[in-house]
Amino acid sequence: MKRFLIPLLFVSFLFARAGGSDNATNNMEKMKSLVGVWEGKDNDGALIRLTYKLVSGGSALIETMDHHENKDGMVTVYHLDGADMCMTHYCSVGNQPRMRASTTEANSITFTFVDGTNMKSEDPHMHNLVIRWKDADHIVQEWTMWAEGKDTPPIVFSLERKG
Repeated sequence: MKRFLIPLLFVSFLFARAGGSDNATNNMEKMKSLVGVWEGKDNDGALIRLTYKLVSGGSALIETMDHHENKDGMVTVYHLDGADMCMTHYCSVGNQPRMRASTTEANSITFTFVDGTNMKSEDPHMHNLVIRWKDADHIVQEWTMWAEGKDTPPIVFSLERKG
């Protein structure tokens, strides 16, 4: 019995990882559908513009965010990492939080904080991101910041495809 258990566990692990990889690939394809220019408003009604561009042979998606005084102020790079889809956010506060897609629903992807560069774990940083597709031309992003030991209320961007 024992000699069958270990190979069975190994095969189960491989299938579980393959499923995760398919999910990551599907998430990345969903993110690639965003290529183009998006405009909208934040919680306070301020204009925001996001531009998505594929780079590195289509293996990475760059999001450039123009918001308030931060013209070309922030960049986020989405990419696959084995069986996961990850992102690094190059924030205007000077740090680079990294997040992994942790949950996926039919019309949304949730990214959660893994670690970051140029920061201590207690430093304020972007901690979560949820992207929701209303349809092919309308999305909502909810960015949650970590400050003073807890999540702050999300910053919500309602966006429409412009090009």
